[in-house]
Amino acid sequence: MKMTTIGLDLAKNVFQLHGVDERGRVVLKKPMKHARVLPFFAQLEPCLIASDYPQIPTHC
Repeated sequence: MKMTTIGLDLAKNVFQLHGVDERGRVVLKKPMKHARVLPFFAQLEPCLIASDYPQIPTHC
């Protein structure tokens, strides 16, 4: 199992990770608390990481 892409859904308390391999098959679906995210990514081989960007309302 070699993950090529990980989607990272940012949230207030728990992130949701979704990883796929080179064929697009799901190889990871995992909720993760903030404190565990950096150690998790540190032990992975390099891959593409995509995240959502929280929309921040701006008032002019």
